[in-house]
Amino acid sequence: MDDDNSVLDALVQDLRRHYGSHYRIVRAASGQSALEALTELKRRGEAVALLLSDQRMPGISGVEFLQKGMDIFPSAKRVVLTAYADTDAASRR
Repeated sequence: MDDDNSVLDALVQDLRRHYGSHYRIVRAASGQSALEALTELKRRGEAVALLLSDQRMPGISGVEFLQKGMDIFPSAKRVVLTAYADTDAASRR
């Protein structure tokens, strides 16, 4: 999830090119819509391998999204991306 559509489009395209034959790549334009998508995937009994998020977004930080996402899919790997030197976000659990 990333709030910059051009970055999100490029990232999704790269992920689909490299991993699309083995995984379904699901994108969301906001933290809230991503959490709703995770809830729906959980309701359907689907698995989630990775949660990937930008750190700086309106409404919810990447770390906050990953924490909430862990409540839904506790075994999913988690990655937060940032273009900023935000060592505090990178070191939080």
